[in-house]
Amino acid sequence: MRKAYAANAFDGEGVFRFGGRWSSAGTRLIYTSEHQSLAMLEYFVHLDAADSPGDLLLATAEIPDELEREQIEASDLPANWRESPSPPALAKFGDDFAKRAGCCLLLAPSALAVTEKNCLINPQHADFRKILVRGVEPLTYDPRMFTPQRRRKHKSK
Repeated sequence: MRKAYAANAFDGEGVFRFGGRWSSAGTRLIYTSEHQSLAMLEYFVHLDAADSPGDLLLATAEIPDELEREQIEASDLPANWRESPSPPALAKFGDDFAKRAGCCLLLAPSALAVTEKNCLINPQHADFRKILVRGVEPLTYDPRMFTPQRRRKHKSK
């Protein structure tokens, strides 16, 4: 996230305004990832290499194991679910999840790393208060991620 939004990292406002792969604008969810590396990858694909921001932050939270969760299985999704932009039908998953309000967490496969999960959090669910927000810390990407690498010839011994 950008520094300007750090105070509201876990309010779901951005997704509420603009929607995302798994929800429509007007549905308040917080998009998170199970690992820092996946969060960085998910954000990286939206960065402009020519204008990478210098004010990025990583927000972290601790989700108790005992919180109930729903899960979207990749096998239940249409064949084109990984496309970008995402097929509009995918937003129904998060919209319906938020309306049902049966639990606070919805696990969804990452379109970038299918075996890893993103976690959508419903901040309006009663269990949201059980999630411990740890805070934010500076986030930087290795500069090599923004420049083409030269192919190096491996010397044989």
